[in-house]
Amino acid sequence: DEETPILPKTSKKRSYLEDEDEEEPAGSHDPNFGGEMKNLLESFGADISKTLSAKRKRLEMFTQSAVKASNHKVENTWMTQHSERTKLSTEYQTQVQAVMNQWDSDIQKFKDQEEKLQNLFKQQQKLFQQQRIIQSQRLKTLRQLHDQYTKGMEELEQCHQDQQGSMQGELRKEMALLQKKIL
Repeated sequence: DEETPILPKTSKKRSYLEDEDEEEPAGSHDPNFGGEMKNLLESFGADISKTLSAKRKRLEMFTQSAVKASNHKVENTWMTQHSERTKLSTEYQTQVQAVMNQWDSDIQKFKDQEEKLQNLFKQQQKLFQQQRIIQSQRLKTLRQLHDQYTKGMEELEQCHQDQQGSMQGELRKEMALLQKKIL
């Protein structure tokens, strides 16, 4: 950190006794004393202003970088969470669509078979039973996929809440450090 420069001493300190012994008549003060004192005070003022200005600039830069870093962390976390949710949803949609396509295909096959086998009642009965089993399996698969999706979303949500809580804790610590540095 920047230090206040030390100015060379321009006058000699005198003791109280010396002042009493050397009482000067009125108007005999050193005429340069006022000018020197004025220059000394102005240089102190300029040095203090420079120091305060430099500290203010450093504080602004530090604050801006802390805010930028925090924003970057929040944005990265949000993007990661969004990506994870999107990936899980896409996988679920793909799996459901595949099962739905299979189901549609199965239904179409069933209809085709029904037309061909109307005269064969016993075979048709067997086909009905088979289709019921297949459909119940598809429905069971859909339920399992839904359960997996729901569970995955709950776990992901809990994970994201934990991440957000952790990040908020870190941000609080950083803010506290920033506040300490500011003060």
